[in-house]
Amino acid sequence: MSQTQLQMQNDNKRTLETVNPTTGDVYKKYFLHDEDDAKDIADKAHNAFLSWRNTSFEGRAGIIVKVAAILERDKTELAEMMARQMGKPVAQGEGEIDLCIGIAKYTAEQGPKVLKNEERDLEGGQKGIITYQPLGVILGMQPWNFPFYQCIRYSLAVIMGGNTTVFKHAGLCFETAERIQKIYEEAGLPEDVFSVIYANGETADSLISHEKIRGVTYTGSARVGKVVAQEAGKYLKKTVMELGGSDAYIILKDADIDAAVKTCVEGRVNNAGQTCVAAKRFIIEEDVYDAFKDKYVAAMKDVTYGDPMDRGSDMGPLSTFDLRDRVHNQVQDTVKKGAECLCGGEMPDGEGAFYPATVLANIPQGTPAYEDEIFGPVASLFKVKDAQAAIDLANDHRYGLGGGIFSQDTEKAIDIACNQLDTGMVNVNGYGAARPNMPFGGVKESGYGREHGGFGLKEFMNIKSVCVL
Repeated sequence: MSQTQLQMQNDNKRTLETVNPTTGDVYKKYFLHDEDDAKDIADKAHNAFLSWRNTSFEGRAGIIVKVAAILERDKTELAEMMARQMGKPVAQGEGEIDLCIGIAKYTAEQGPKVLKNEERDLEGGQKGIITYQPLGVILGMQPWNFPFYQCIRYSLAVIMGGNTTVFKHAGLCFETAERIQKIYEEAGLPEDVFSVIYANGETADSLISHEKIRGVTYTGSARVGKVVAQEAGKYLKKTVMELGGSDAYIILKDADIDAAVKTCVEGRVNNAGQTCVAAKRFIIEEDVYDAFKDKYVAAMKDVTYGDPMDRGSDMGPLSTFDLRDRVHNQVQDTVKKGAECLCGGEMPDGEGAFYPATVLANIPQGTPAYEDEIFGPVASLFKVKDAQAAIDLANDHRYGLGGGIFSQDTEKAIDIACNQLDTGMVNVNGYGAARPNMPFGGVKESGYGREHGGFGLKEFMNIKSVCVL
């Protein structure tokens, strides 16, 4: 149902206004679904599933290939939409759409291979068949920081598997949700295979108990993720949780410092630092700490922010004024408790939810920069005695999403990455947020389950065992 139809039919219901974070002006107004609306949408998604599950792998893949083509066609327009919604610079928005295109192509190509039936020999000459069967309607709840990617990565996987999905986006990105539905249907996806609910979190949570919802995938904060997982657990429904992170990047004494500085700046300020797998904590061996610190601070001082429509801006605004204020309060609280602010850390004048690139050092335990996730362009520097101390500090955190290591001894770095860091993902001598052919996900309070790399295709499938006697 389009927003125009919603406005005509629900003009007496609660509304939601979104704000352009660059200007502070109201951007869009949406009429919200209530619980009855949401349940009706879920019922229709189930009815669509009864047909969609019988569509061939080739038929599903053909539609997903068309999705990739439409995304390519509309790339700049979609990037500009994100800039207005949540402040992402247009060039970075185009990069996000490129990632979505890559996911679509990978899913279409690999889906039929990953999900095809497998045969195994059993004792006595008997045959075993492993078949991957869709579960039904999957509820997806996704955040605002990557408006297209967060939805594309989960929804194409479940659709490729023969499931249908009801999608609840963050309120400030309802426009994106509506556009994705139009893109999917333009590509040939049948009505109600991908459905959108325009609702608050409570209404979306109420769907978890709905008998037609067979699984839930959630990306967001650990605090809310625990609530969603607990509610799903009451009904024994499968969940995938991609939650917060405070990724540590270790700079060993044999690292290429100039390369590490350049990469660590990019890893911290991309998307204005509003990334779960952003490089957030920088743990440096004492032999090279001063050299890294001086060059890193100088580079962070050169980071620019401004209108996200201006391709010369390194950063746009933070997504909301509330988030900007929360980031600033975390910085101020950390400094008040003894940390040193080496650059940034001041609320800028003028319009827009902007915040400067900021570097903190000498950070005590018990402060936000030590214990929590700062969802903005704030870097935390830590000096350690040696590599083992760096590993211990990196692991001494409740989050375990991603991380990185810089060393010119690549084999040593790989060993640390594979065997000693308690995270779901590690970058060696580089930074990368997501790749279509590599699994994405974390451990500890960063969640569980995996997306991408073929693993996400199986998360919401019934892996059925058939023994032929």
